[in-house]
Amino acid sequence: MINLRKVEPLPKSALEEIGFYWHTDIDNSDYIADSMVEVTEAEAEAYYNAANEIYDMFVEAGQYVIDNNLFHELGIPFNLVELIKLSWESDVHWHLYGRFDFAGGIDGAPIKLLEFNADTPTAVFETGVIQWALARHNGLDTASQFNNLYEALKANFKRLITLDEDVSDFEERYEGWRILFSAVRGNKEEENTVKFLQQVAHEAGWVTGFTYMDEVGFDPNHGVFDEDGERYEFWFKLYPWEDIAVNEGGLLAQLTDMVKNQTSIFLNPAYAAMFHSKGMLPILKKLFPNSPYLLDASFEPLKGKAYVEKKCFSREGENVKIFDSNGNLTHENGGNYANSKSVYQEFVELPKDADGAHYQAGVFFAYEGAGLGFRKGGAILDNMSKFVGHIIKQ
Repeated sequence: MINLRKVEPLPKSALEEIGFYWHTDIDNSDYIADSMVEVTEAEAEAYYNAANEIYDMFVEAGQYVIDNNLFHELGIPFNLVELIKLSWESDVHWHLYGRFDFAGGIDGAPIKLLEFNADTPTAVFETGVIQWALARHNGLDTASQFNNLYEALKANFKRLITLDEDVSDFEERYEGWRILFSAVRGNKEEENTVKFLQQVAHEAGWVTGFTYMDEVGFDPNHGVFDEDGERYEFWFKLYPWEDIAVNEGGLLAQLTDMVKNQTSIFLNPAYAAMFHSKGMLPILKKLFPNSPYLLDASFEPLKGKAYVEKKCFSREGENVKIFDSNGNLTHENGGNYANSKSVYQEFVELPKDADGAHYQAGVFFAYEGAGLGFRKGGAILDNMSKFVGHIIKQ
């Protein structure tokens, strides 16, 4: 059972003052819950350890995919494969951050990996800033959270230069290189999430800029340019790699040439699409059959047990189906990924509160486990799920 601590919500005016405008869902309900999940110190540490161990597993599985040319199994578009390999082979293509989604971890339930949002993860603003502000607003000790995401991101921006755990000599090695941040025009949530990351990079010491995706200039021989023609060596885009491959083939060809010519570095790197694919779940299970964190997973429906059908690159619970142990459909969400490749994962019940709402833990990874938050909703968590902060019980 989920234990909750009731809190007074942050005023919407205060949320908007810090750039958080997506505080109200389309049904006029609050997106940020008026309660916080209580976790123990041991539970928080277990989430941290799980994220670190599982990330190492993903790295090993990524090499296995490349060595065995398993990109089709992951649903990776064929024209993205070359860029994935190029980014994988060079240490300068640093994975900035991602978010693990976990079942369990509360009240004795074991932590189980559901998926890894490794390319364009959401809720970074909510996890890194909003739940901290919510705790402070309610007079709670903000140190009593598993939430060093802001500082972890700042250190990881420095590692783009140091390529090492130690970032103490960043200022000595940094040569005034620049990062251009981009989001799709018209999406306030994505734009302000990107601007939040831009602020973190600025505080880390980078020269930064922001330009909408449709105004960015690309030159395979010279790099990335903002709308004023200023050149940047690094480009962060909150736009999925698989969507670029499918919808922007010409752009992808340019980006591939830019990496070949060593004129630009992209964040997150293209190999994040490999980690992001739910097709990694069966591969992980094959490579690490005894891991306590992994559920059974396959590219075929599971027999004799309840399971979930997911699409390799679906988001926000779209086209997810849940089947009982007899193969009967019990829950289903529609969406835009019906024709995409499916993966089948053993079903595990999410923790519930006293009202029967389900909770899924999200743990951000930025070189190490860095921040815990929760999503609250129905049996299938979708775009109407709520963000729930946490507090460590003293």
